[in-house]
Amino acid sequence: MIPARISVTGLVWGCAFFLQSLHSANGDVSYSFPEEMKRGYVIGNIAKDIGLETSRLSIRNARIDTEGNHERYCDINLSTGDLTIAERIDREGLCGKKASCVLKQELVLEDPLELHRISLHVQDINDNSPQFKNNFIKMEISESAVKGVRFSLDEAHDADIGQNTVQSYTLQRNEHFILNVKTKSGGRKYSELVLDKELDREGHHEIKLLLTAMDGGTPQRSGTVVIHVTVLDANDNAPVFSQAVYKASLPENSPLDTVVVKVSATDADEGLNGEVTYEFDDVSDENSNVFSLDHKTGKIIVVGPVDYEKESSYEMQISAKDGLGLASYSTLIIEITDVNDNAPVIYLKSLTSPIPENASPGTEVGIINVQDRDSENNREVRCSIQQNVPFKLVPSIKNYYSLVTTGELDRELVSDYNITITATDEGSPPLSSSKSVQLSVADVNDNPPLFQEQSYKAHVTENNKPGASVCSVTARDPDWRQNGTVIYSLLPGELNGVPVSSLLSVNGDTGVIHAVRSFDYEQFRSFKVQVVARDNGSPPLSSNVTVSVFVTDVNDNSPQILYPAPEGNSFMTELVPRVAHGGSLVSKVIAVDADSGQNAWLSYHIVKSTDPGLFTIGLHSGEIRTQRDISESDSMKQNLIVSVKDNGQPSLSATCTMYLVISDNLAEVPELKDVSYDESNSKLTSYLIIALVSVSTFFLTFIIVILAVRFCRRRKPRLLFDGAVAIPSTYLPPNYAEVDGAGTLRSTYNYDAYLTTGSRTSDFKFVTSYNDNTLPADQTLTKSPTDFSEDLDDSNVSPEVGLYLSCKNLCNILYLFYSNVQTINSTPRIDLPLIIGLRWYSIPMLTPSPSLSLFVSLSLPTPTPHAPAHNIL
Repeated sequence: MIPARISVTGLVWGCAFFLQSLHSANGDVSYSFPEEMKRGYVIGNIAKDIGLETSRLSIRNARIDTEGNHERYCDINLSTGDLTIAERIDREGLCGKKASCVLKQELVLEDPLELHRISLHVQDINDNSPQFKNNFIKMEISESAVKGVRFSLDEAHDADIGQNTVQSYTLQRNEHFILNVKTKSGGRKYSELVLDKELDREGHHEIKLLLTAMDGGTPQRSGTVVIHVTVLDANDNAPVFSQAVYKASLPENSPLDTVVVKVSATDADEGLNGEVTYEFDDVSDENSNVFSLDHKTGKIIVVGPVDYEKESSYEMQISAKDGLGLASYSTLIIEITDVNDNAPVIYLKSLTSPIPENASPGTEVGIINVQDRDSENNREVRCSIQQNVPFKLVPSIKNYYSLVTTGELDRELVSDYNITITATDEGSPPLSSSKSVQLSVADVNDNPPLFQEQSYKAHVTENNKPGASVCSVTARDPDWRQNGTVIYSLLPGELNGVPVSSLLSVNGDTGVIHAVRSFDYEQFRSFKVQVVARDNGSPPLSSNVTVSVFVTDVNDNSPQILYPAPEGNSFMTELVPRVAHGGSLVSKVIAVDADSGQNAWLSYHIVKSTDPGLFTIGLHSGEIRTQRDISESDSMKQNLIVSVKDNGQPSLSATCTMYLVISDNLAEVPELKDVSYDESNSKLTSYLIIALVSVSTFFLTFIIVILAVRFCRRRKPRLLFDGAVAIPSTYLPPNYAEVDGAGTLRSTYNYDAYLTTGSRTSDFKFVTSYNDNTLPADQTLTKSPTDFSEDLDDSNVSPEVGLYLSCKNLCNILYLFYSNVQTINSTPRIDLPLIIGLRWYSIPMLTPSPSLSLFVSLSLPTPTPHAPAHNIL
């Protein structure tokens, strides 16, 4: 690298230097420029010199770095590429007397990382005047000194170098002395006072002379000192050093008071003229703070810190003078040896934080620079990083390292990394330093919300208030901020044709599920809904969970009595034979409850009866039985008020009235109409009369046919069925069916319908128990005359007995019709069933005494619609 320098002469200011940049073969750039330039002074265009487009400087984050801890003296203009002065540069302060003053700078470019070394050659300008060590020089010259005797004078010191340092000396005109200027081995000039005319102490015992030192700069600078000459007796021998040059080696960081070297000079004179003293001839203030010279012994000792990194060598001039001022000079050179006293320093040049957690392995996140101020092996540095983090250091250019990822990052596991980088040099012993780098991991929406349970169960009591809380679901999302914010919603759907949104709602923020309406256990006993938890990420992630809602039953339904029918619609009358013994089954109250569990456990109680001791009812069966044998004194008409209660809290109940008639046949019951309701209107009476006539005609025809068959076959009629209590099927609603061991019935009962001997073509509905040999409840048995003729073919009953029975039955039927027509009071509907039930016990010749019952179903037209029907027993 050969810098070019051009000198220009001006009227006022000294010189300026032409700058020229040269590129070395390895890409380094060198510049030369004068010291003391103002800030912003353009040194050169670095972008042009390295062949880089100016626009790329900003993109590649170009910057100027320095080696070690030196101050950054230049800067780069990213817009123009100019390299400019950043701080005032004083060559003397930086380089002292060194002939070459070079500042090392580095241009760093990123993406990709590129390094250019810059050498700044600072040229000296004449900004310092020559200065003498003291303001005056004392000399004692013997008057015996002969003409031509030379006396060495103090050298003037100029901080500048080269042409700008001391170039000449001039002496004030006098009659005794002239000046002789000489050059030392290092090129420095000093002066000698030459006696041109012998001294006469008696004429002048003191002489004052003015010595001027001038440099070679432009403009020229000078310094002066006063020489005070005292005329003494003669001293003709000067001290002589043992060596012209003294050299010593000193390790840095040597302790104070360490003896570096000892200089020695001898003088052939005796007495005062032979006493030698030692002094630093030319030493700067910095050197005087590091080393000290013993004036008597000539020992050089350490009095200040010795730092190889600050100064690697020292050169000083030492003078030896005798008592009368004769002197000689020697040079002292001290070489400082390096010691591994500087630990490596880690600089974080760039860092990318936070890092996305989905960053691929090998992503560069930072640039590290490591420097060591020591030399040779002491500045060789190794960098390492702890092994428990997914990062590593990759060596790059010179002492630069790239910090890159080595594996997948997961913010939910580790959100922040504290990376410790350790740098160790190759010294003995090695020194190391560490630096912590904080890295944060940025969140990515990579986790869906997760419910705390796989499914949820909720129990809600029926008849709940709308808006009541049913249950709460909770989902957690380990992501951050909006990626971890969970919103709840119901998955759209229908339950039995009802939208889910009309049953439940969910709070989108808290996950609390509310009932939109009141639930009915009898309508919904349980149902399931899907709750969706969705985060606010982009794209959003979601998960579902099933919520099973169970409706708890509440005792909100009173028992419903199926038999007997409720009052106001019809009345029921049961015939009880007087020969009935205690414990005989008289009738049965049938009730159901729409609730479930204990709310549907029914119990039956007689709350009021005509004769309290005559009948009893099964607590759970509802069977009405006689408690004792029926006596002649018991009232013919017996009324029982039965209460049916459930087992809920509080308990609900329903009541019905059972009408019982104690009689062996209907003819003995003239007061039956008194048990009925009030007289019906005239239209119903007309309908019943017409029905009575029709039934009478039917039975007369039926009896004639039966008589004809009996007399033809001469066989005794027999009973079709054997049973106890007949309950018409019209009293059983289609929605209820009594089965074995279920519902409110605790036992199995057989309910059969019986035919009289005159009934051959009538239709019947049978209500039976769950039995394989009985007909289903919804089937109708139709008998043809032929079938009845076969069934009634009994040789044991005479035709007279059959005729008697048929006539008696007909009379009873007609009587019952006549009596009831006068007592029915209700508005008939369009389809009016007229149910007539007769129980008649045969004469003693028929053994065992069968019970013959007849059920006839008639449909009577009526002009009044939507009216309740009458059921007549």
